[in-house]
Amino acid sequence: MANDSGQFSEQSFWQKLKDFAAEAGREVVEKALILFFAAQRPETPLWSKTVIYSALAYFILPTDAIPDFIPVSGYVDDLGTLMMALGAVTLSITPEVKASAKQTVEGWFGATQPSDRSVPQATDPMRVIDID
Repeated sequence: MANDSGQFSEQSFWQKLKDFAAEAGREVVEKALILFFAAQRPETPLWSKTVIYSALAYFILPTDAIPDFIPVSGYVDDLGTLMMALGAVTLSITPEVKASAKQTVEGWFGATQPSDRSVPQATDPMRVIDID
């Protein structure tokens, strides 16, 4: 899925997402898209782009630590790699980048439904914290 030299290619990235998005899951796809969109920004520093493209190359390569075809755990290493890259380049991740990734993911997977527990309810117990 990478080009002949084993490096990241945009075509391979989109093909991997197209072929394996449902199998990889929403979280993996969203993290990959955040990184991809951040790398497309001219303002993103070269070192950040290097980290991003390295993580995305690992994501699209068919050979990795845990083969992607293994049920349940096949994309765990990919997610870990993407999360480490996100942590390293966090200053290059703008709200616009996150919004673009979220919009793309929602177009593919549908909008997420907010959980019932995301907003405090009137029946939730009151919690008092004493600060001395």
